[in-house]
Amino acid sequence: MTTRIPPRSGTAFHLNAGQRLRVIDPEGTQVSDLLAFARHDTREVISNGRTFDYEETLHLTTGNTLWSNRSNPMLDIVEDSVGRHDFLLTPCSEDTFRHFYPDKPVHRGCFGNLAEALAPHGVAPDNIPTAFNVFMNVPVARDGTLRVDPPTSGAGDFLLLEARMDLVIGLTACSAYASNGGSFKPIDYEVSDD
Repeated sequence: MTTRIPPRSGTAFHLNAGQRLRVIDPEGTQVSDLLAFARHDTREVISNGRTFDYEETLHLTTGNTLWSNRSNPMLDIVEDSVGRHDFLLTPCSEDTFRHFYPDKPVHRGCFGNLAEALAPHGVAPDNIPTAFNVFMNVPVARDGTLRVDPPTSGAGDFLLLEARMDLVIGLTACSAYASNGGSFKPIDYEVSDD
């Protein structure tokens, strides 16, 4: 069954070890912030630093694993129709909007959406780490400069992940202008047992 996350919102749900999560960009050019927490102890959380270290790459795609702060594998990337994601930038927040979009209305962003969705699972806002930003396009120049370009994902593109442990997942349809090419669209997801 496909579940839709409306534009500029988020959700949280359980994903059991062995289950698969398909994150889908139904209309194209939309980012989804993904967080993972160990269900038995939500202090164990997805870690960009551990993942970059153990996978030895910034370009995570099919065949790579997303690791926890305790050096445990959390999610395997089984299939990836885009091949371009970001694990450097933090979830957008009210402060992000004030900093980058001072002439636009302030939105609570993915951080606020994730904080609300994860609160019933015992995750406090200060425990929200850098998200794995599905479909986000963040080129890094030779001099280390970052920029945020529109996603290269088209309608129907997806990322398929398999859980290596029982997890709490946080997932959004991103709220930031630059991340989504200036527009806001939904994100779909599916959970399956195979």
